[in-house]
Amino acid sequence: MTTPSQFEISFDSTPIPCREGWTVGAALTAAGIRSWRTTRQGQRARGLFCGIGICFDCLVTVNGQPSLRACLVPAQPGDQVRTQEGTGR
Repeated sequence: MTTPSQFEISFDSTPIPCREGWTVGAALTAAGIRSWRTTRQGQRARGLFCGIGICFDCLVTVNGQPSLRACLVPAQPGDQVRTQEGTGR
């Protein structure tokens, strides 16, 4: 039995451990991070909700590209993930 390869991604400049096959949302959740976006109106915290790409609560900025659903984006070694505020633009 093989062990999935391990690597790191960065979340707001903090290293986050990750494994091959995980999404960005899985890595953030495994690291204990529960919210990584605020709403445009009210700046309410949001994070993983449905986990299958139907809702848009888990939007995050990855490598400078805003509005990606963290539950669908495969994590890659060295990814720079940032908290998204509003539309992220």
